[in-house]
Amino acid sequence: MANKVKEIWKSGKAVVNAWLAIPSGFSAEMVAQCGFDSVTVDMQHGVQDYLSMVQCFQAMDKHPITPMVRVPWNEPGIIGKVLDGGAYGVICPMVNTPQEARNLVSYSKYPPKGVRSNGPIRAGMYGTAGSYQKTANDEIVLLPMMETRTAVENMEAILDVEGLDGVYIGPSDLGFSYGLEPKLDRSEPEILAIYEKIIKECGKRGLNPGIHCSGAEGAARAINMGFKLVTLSNEVGLMTTYAKMQVNATRKDSGGKA
Repeated sequence: MANKVKEIWKSGKAVVNAWLAIPSGFSAEMVAQCGFDSVTVDMQHGVQDYLSMVQCFQAMDKHPITPMVRVPWNEPGIIGKVLDGGAYGVICPMVNTPQEARNLVSYSKYPPKGVRSNGPIRAGMYGTAGSYQKTANDEIVLLPMMETRTAVENMEAILDVEGLDGVYIGPSDLGFSYGLEPKLDRSEPEILAIYEKIIKECGKRGLNPGIHCSGAEGAARAINMGFKLVTLSNEVGLMTTYAKMQVNATRKDSGGKA
């Protein structure tokens, strides 16, 4: 299976990514037909586990999206397992040093580039028999999260690690680590300067910076800054935002009768 995310990057465009916190194949199926390029199952802060991830992938299978996962941590067991389960992209939290970035690459790739164990129980179905292992090292997207002051200080050394496809910015934790309020769409000059440097350094290396946003406005702004992958909140945020808007409009427009 060709990775749609990598094809979009090659075309020079940005990827619009969805985010699933709800452990439901039905929710995943609905989100997958909304026009996103990729859909990420969140196993770190979402209410997802391994089986719900597989159910989400099964529900999304007939739609032209790239299935990805944010793993709970940089650990070989879970990284290998989500890849075997069908993930074509791994977003990994709290990668703060070049050694941790090298570990992520090693855990995610088959020999000789890594130490991933062979056994793609679902992922192998995405190609012809025996073909998955031949292309997996090249097709899997690897994005370590850059979301701490330490990671920013090690930025260039992390980006120099061979085998990465870019980095993914976690704005809440990044701001938090600089003593700021944890939120998504940031406007502080010191944080925007970090974004600019990340985009510049990724550009030098042919890498693709991604970022978590709270919705379309922040995502469009991020793309115009130079980010190559943007996440539009998660399905919980999209659902509750629209629900609140409808409830508030009903109360406002009913003349005080509700």
